Amino acid sequence: MVGRIVAIDYGKKRVGVAVTDDLQIIANALTTVSSNDIFPFLRDYVSREKVAFFLVGKAKQLDNSDSESARFIEPFVRKLAQTFPEIPVERMDERFTSKMAFQTMIDAGLHKKARQNKALVDALSATILLQSYMESVDYKNKYAK
Repeated sequence: MVGRIVAIDYGKKRVGVAVTDDLQIIANALTTVSSNDIFPFLRDYVSREKVAFFLVGKAKQLDNSDSESARFIEPFVRKLAQTFPEIPVERMDERFTSKMAFQTMIDAGLHKKARQNKALVDALSATILLQSYMESVDYKNKYAK
């Protein structure tokens, strides 16, 4: 058993969480939790599931500089690494994941009211981040068999 990848789309209010299956073949949205509850949630999850690594988005602007949200994501990443020192933390550019999530919801035929569900957007953003990472050269070079 390889272990799951847990992708985290961290925000000030909500955190979207997506995971792979144990063989790291499929990415699925797991949930959205309050930012205040993310560490208890992750402790519980890690106690029940084997986690290969965490994947956290890097908040970048178009010019590749850090975006405004990087100032609260970076402390989260440091605390994540301290809280779970045995689980590596990978990073990936998360630009456009929210826009892609929103477009995915439109393409899926979700009505306007459903598309306004920010928790759904956050979980879908984490899933897109995870799927993009699994398709990346970086992942294939490091982890794919």
